[in-house]
Order: sequence, then structure tokens, then C-alpha cells
Amino acid sequence: MYRFASFDEPILNRLPQKRVEVNPEIEWVPEKLRRKTPPNIPNLEEQQVVRHFFRLSQMNYGIENGMYPLGSCTMKYNPKICEDIANWRAFTDIHPYQNESTVQGTLQILYELEQMLKEITGMHAFSLQPAAGAHGEFLGMLIVRAYHESMGNEERREVIVPDTAHGTNPASARMVGFDVIEIPSNSEGTVDLKVLEKTLSDKTAALMLTNPNTLGIFESDILEIADMVHDAGALLYYDGANLNAILGKARPGDMGFDIVHLNLHKTFSTPHGGGGPGAGPVGVKESLSKFLPVPRIKKEGNRYVLDYNYPHSVGKVRDFYGNIEVCIKAYVYLLLMGRNGLKEVAEISVLNSNYMKEKLKKSGFYHLPYRDLRKHEFVVSCEPLREKKGVRAIDVAKRLLDYGLHPPTIYFPLIVKEALMIEPTETETKEDLDRYVEALLSIANEDPEIVKEAPSKTPNRRIDEAFAAKNLVLTWKDI
Repeated sequence: MYRFASFDEPILNRLPQKRVEVNPEIEWVPEKLRRKTPPNIPNLEEQQVVRHFFRLSQMNYGIENGMYPLGSCTMKYNPKICEDIANWRAFTDIHPYQNESTVQGTLQILYELEQMLKEITGMHAFSLQPAAGAHGEFLGMLIVRAYHESMGNEERREVIVPDTAHGTNPASARMVGFDVIEIPSNSEGTVDLKVLEKTLSDKTAALMLTNPNTLGIFESDILEIADMVHDAGALLYYDGANLNAILGKARPGDMGFDIVHLNLHKTFSTPHGGGGPGAGPVGVKESLSKFLPVPRIKKEGNRYVLDYNYPHSVGKVRDFYGNIEVCIKAYVYLLLMGRNGLKEVAEISVLNSNYMKEKLKKSGFYHLPYRDLRKHEFVVSCEPLREKKGVRAIDVAKRLLDYGLHPPTIYFPLIVKEALMIEPTETETKEDLDRYVEALLSIANEDPEIVKEAPSKTPNRRIDEAFAAKNLVLTWKDI
């Protein structure tokens, strides 16, 4: 009788393993392909293997386990019907080198997805090629560079980002060769118009902005910002990480943005995390459409074709036409939700965010900096906890693990000390929200030494992150 494995010792390690014998006399296997030694794999019963991997799954945490309020990540629940449809053999068995005439259904879906995204954002044209949000930013910056070079403005080599920008914004701009200039927020947590005016020049290529911003605050001066940027001869770029807050309510194109990237794995409910899969489609206004990657999907009568005839294109940024399976999931999600459903997404996500924010703000332990009204996410500071009890944001995050809850984003944006960045999304119930708030309030009232020693109930205790970063374990062979 095998005893159950503990969390720190997988069950397969406890089981006797037998080598699988290989018959070298199988004549239909060519001599040069025959194994000389048996494969080094365990010969186990199916039941044993299933129990092993099920046990491993219990050590992990995902959106199926509970609330996953990572700020600016929009970790909403992913409807399983989208997964099921994307796994139909009609999609999974096709090959990118097939003739266009044999994949008309898939091309139609991708074409119609582009039309939906155009309507949602107010853009003229889209590319589905980018494989992630940061990849979309990279493409957006390539388009910015191509536009200015086509206008003979090679001296425009500066990209402005606010101090609330997502971390990948400056990195993406720098990868394309731009110099990055950071500007501070004003006392309300939004773009400081006076500083922006002083920073804009004949060297400015673009301003990268998300609206609402990373604090969850809507940039109410966006129309004036757009005019200032355009008057300076620059372009306005929209980071779509926070689009969930304004779906069906407002469109980046109507705000004056020239380029938009979206995160299908955030806003449009395809799986998110683990390095992929993802998709970061990029939309542009008409004057920039000629720079989009090839191929472009065109509709000719009742047929769909891949068109490569765009001489001003920045070229391909990914093999073929992007992460098609992810795009199909987003397409199904949009059909399920419809126009009114998308509006409800924005309304409920904003309601949930402000509900939690108000409950935490009244406690006195979590301070809300900047403007009070937030959109889909909010940022509170644990500075009062640090001053009163010596408890920091990292301690609160680790203690949440003992409550069986996933922590929010911490220490971001950098302009908020001891930041907790919370985004509940629209898919969580009031009971989920209340449970999370109650856990945060309970932690604030606990013995600080218990909080600072957390987690105490997880398979692994708090790790030395500096040591882990310097001594990476990249494969199972290193263990």
C-alpha cells in the first residue's frame, strides 16, 4: 500500500518504477531508428499518474479556484464554451500553408473579429498578428517610426510616457530606438498638462497613454491632451490594458488616439498567464493603415484573401497571422456578449472596484491616494499599516495566501508607496468581493509578527527572492 505523497514530495517519486522493454525484432521499424536501450520512463498505472497530476494541480491557483485581482491584468473568468469551440478540429487541424480556398471559414472569423474590434475602438483598420500586449506596443512603435520617416521627420526620436505608464511602454519604445521621457502626474493622479506642454517638442514622436490610467483614474483631459500632441506633430498611442473599464461606453478613437493595442487575453476573456498564449491586436486610424503588417485579410465578393500588396508595411511581426486560436476564443466571447453585454462588463467591473475601494478606504488601514472615483481598478497604500505596525504591502500579500486568496499586484505603480493594486473584474460575485475585503481587514488587525512571517499554510514559505533571481533553476535537471 502506497502512502499519500506530501506536498513537498510528488507521488511519482515514491512509486516503484519498471523500465519499458523494447522488442528489437520489430521488422517494420528501420534498423537505424530502432532503440538500443529502453526509454527512461516510468511504467505506471493510469490511476497513479492521474492522482499524481491532480495532486500537483491542487498546489496551484487559477481563476477556477477563486478571485484573481491582479491590477491591470483583468484576470476574469474564461467561459469554457470559448475553449471548446476553439478546440474544434475544423480549427486545430488546419495548416498555415493551406490554400486560402480551404480555410475560408477561419479567414471569415478573423475578418469579422477585426470589424468588431474596429467598432469597439473607433479605429479604421486592425492587425491580429501581435502575440501579446507588449508585442502590440512594439508594433505600435514601429508604426510611429514608419509614419515619421515617411513624413521626413527622422528627428522625432522621443516618446513621452507618464509615471503611471505600464512597465512595458518605455521598454517597447526603447526597443524601436526611441528615447523615452517620463513625465510626472499631477495631484489628481492624471497627466499634468503644464508639464506635458513643456515636454512636447519637434523631437516628440508619440505620447503613450492608457485611459483609464494605471491608478484606475479616467484621464478627463484626454481631448485636450490629444489636441496638444497632434498640434506638436506627434501621435497619440493607446495602451489597451484597461479597456475593460470603458467597453461600450467610450472609444479610444473618439478620444483622439491614433494607434491602439488591445489585450485579447485581458479584455476579451481568453486565458491569461504562464507566458501565453496571448494576442495583442493593433488598430490604427486611416492615415496609418498602410503601415500595418502583412498579410492583411480582405473580402473580395464572397471570398476572403490574404493580401501582401502593401509596400509601406512595416513587415511581418510574427509567423503567419498571429495566435489564431486565441482570436477565435475572443470572437466567440464577443458574439456571446453582444453590444449590451459589453456595456455591462464595463458597468459591473467599475461597480465592483468602487465597492471594494469604499470598504477598504473606511478602515483607516488602507489609504486611497489621488482622485476618489475609480474605474475598473484602484490602488490603495499600506503606508498607514507600515507606520502603525511595521507591516508592508509584501506582508499583506503573503498573508492573503494563508486565507486561500491570490494577492493583488503590489508596489505598482511606483508613485504610490506600499501599493496594493486591485482589479476585481466583473465576473466575481458580491460574496467574493466581501470575502476578499474581510480578509484584508482581518490582516490589518492581526498580530504584526504573524503577518510578517506569512505565509505559514502554503507548501512553501516565503522565499528569498533576491537569492532566487541570482540562482535560477531553469530545468528539472537543475533540481
